[in-house]
Amino acid sequence: MHIRDMIIEADKDGKPSFSFEYFPPKTAQGVQNLYERMERMHLFGPKFIDITWGAGGHVAELTAEMVTQAQTYFGLETCMHLTCTDMGEEAVNDALRRAYKAGCTNILALRGDPPRDQETWEATDGNFCYARDLVRHIRKTYGDHFDIGVAGYPEGSDDNKDEDKLLDHLKEKVDAGASFIVTQMFYDVENFLRWLKRVRERGIAVPVLPGIMPIATYASFMRRVNHMGCKIPKHWEAVLEPVKNNDDAVREIGKTLVAQLCRDILADGDVKHLHFYTMNLAQATRMVLDELDWLPSADRPRPPPALPWKQSLGLGRREEAVRPIFWRNRGKSYVSRTADWDEFPNGRWGDSRSPAFGDLGSAYGVGLPGTNAQNRAKWGEPKSIADVASIFVRYLKGEISSLPWSESPLTGEATQIQKDLIELNQHGLLTINSQPAVDSAPSSDPVHGWGPPNGYVYQKAYLELLVPPVLYAEVIARVQAHPHLTYHAVTWKGKLETNAPGDGPNAVTWGVFPGKEIVQPTIVENISFLAWKDEAFQLGADWSRCFEAGSPSRTLIRKMMDEWHIVTIVNNDFHQPRTIFEVLSGLRLPDIDKEVEPEPVEAAAAPAASTKPVKEAQAAPITA
Repeated sequence: MHIRDMIIEADKDGKPSFSFEYFPPKTAQGVQNLYERMERMHLFGPKFIDITWGAGGHVAELTAEMVTQAQTYFGLETCMHLTCTDMGEEAVNDALRRAYKAGCTNILALRGDPPRDQETWEATDGNFCYARDLVRHIRKTYGDHFDIGVAGYPEGSDDNKDEDKLLDHLKEKVDAGASFIVTQMFYDVENFLRWLKRVRERGIAVPVLPGIMPIATYASFMRRVNHMGCKIPKHWEAVLEPVKNNDDAVREIGKTLVAQLCRDILADGDVKHLHFYTMNLAQATRMVLDELDWLPSADRPRPPPALPWKQSLGLGRREEAVRPIFWRNRGKSYVSRTADWDEFPNGRWGDSRSPAFGDLGSAYGVGLPGTNAQNRAKWGEPKSIADVASIFVRYLKGEISSLPWSESPLTGEATQIQKDLIELNQHGLLTINSQPAVDSAPSSDPVHGWGPPNGYVYQKAYLELLVPPVLYAEVIARVQAHPHLTYHAVTWKGKLETNAPGDGPNAVTWGVFPGKEIVQPTIVENISFLAWKDEAFQLGADWSRCFEAGSPSRTLIRKMMDEWHIVTIVNNDFHQPRTIFEVLSGLRLPDIDKEVEPEPVEAAAAPAASTKPVKEAQAAPITA
């Protein structure tokens, strides 16, 4: 979505909007940590994020890669910075191609600073001397695909303090095709509003997004002020200087000062959107948003998502409307494994189904994240099934944030079945995915809601669990005895067992909305279950390898992956929310507390997962 359209949309709602800027970290671990922070900070409600451009080499490559990850795997609307520094036409075109392939639709076109080893800025190959040249090239090459932003300088740039010339350049950039302006950071609101008035007097009518830098520490605040040549209001200095050695006090005072700056900017009426320079940190930005009362809350709820799973914004996936429920808690893995599908979007799973699930060994986000030491610290070193079950129970109670099969904390809708899930796990039936039955909840419902306004959403009760061999036959017998329950079951190396009436998809979530046909965004079906089976057991094998060969924990988890079934159960009567739990009631694994005997080291290696593509199935209509 274009940034200018986001701002128009926010203006119609009568509420100011905001966005976040990040920069590529220097280390691989820093990059991974930033991805996690970006996901968490997205819950604050930004309209988009942008990622700065590092001139040349590895950092430039990292910018493009981070845009791809943010768009494709995290579903974050992203604006990519692009500078002329060290960038000939071939390099610019390559960066734009990568942004296009990532599904990115916004570029911030900048001249950029000179490389550190140069005193003055020089164009590479003589092609792009100024940002306006870059804007013209993007417009000529990609038409209206990209919304193009440019920089504005209320207090002058590093190498030019002539405001009239800078305004002339700004007008040239907009006339060349730029459609929004992002300013450098500033703290002098009176000067900004004076400058903004001059911008409008020049006939520049595009949206202006003020750059806001929250205050994390006094030292970092002064360092950036001095680097950018920003003017600090005298009353700011008066209240910050006395507490400069107390970081907590600086943040408390800083949030108040910056929040008032934001209010003063918005009070003028011209600006509708603020752009926060986060410096890859969450706390200072969150404090400002909280002071402004802009964070999601009971009084300011987040709008319902378009679908009950996070959409990928990768090229060709914005209209994707159906996914198997098995990847409910592992969206990045699903997107990666279907990245090469050539039939998105289609709107009907039965027409776009493909056997081309990606290789488990190469797909992004498929393996178990974290180091062995981190995972041992998170989940401990279980020596019995009871120990494993206690890990699952801790997850269900919110005491830990993930499991090997769930990359994020439990969602709010699990609250209504939490007690039942805990009981199953305590009895040795380990639940890795579930959803409660929903009968006609409003699409605006804060827990179950999704989709357009004034609609209603439904879902069938669904349960996915790991079942030990000693309980498997009884579980299946009970399920088969109930007319409304269907199941799929398989071991890692075994064959699929199911009582489903055919190979076709069974919709387990659907919505009814005004003026639209029924939307069915999650399904259960054979082909994708077999693809998920390999991934699920591989995750367990990855977990076992967090422990030394021959150790009790490695032996226990490997034995579970070798012998247990993964079973899915759907209650096709969504009016009966407790049927699955009633059917499984009373089942309990004997000797659940018995500790496993370690095996010899040579026998402790987990089997390799199958990486062969699953067999293609015939397309079939979705049944609700």
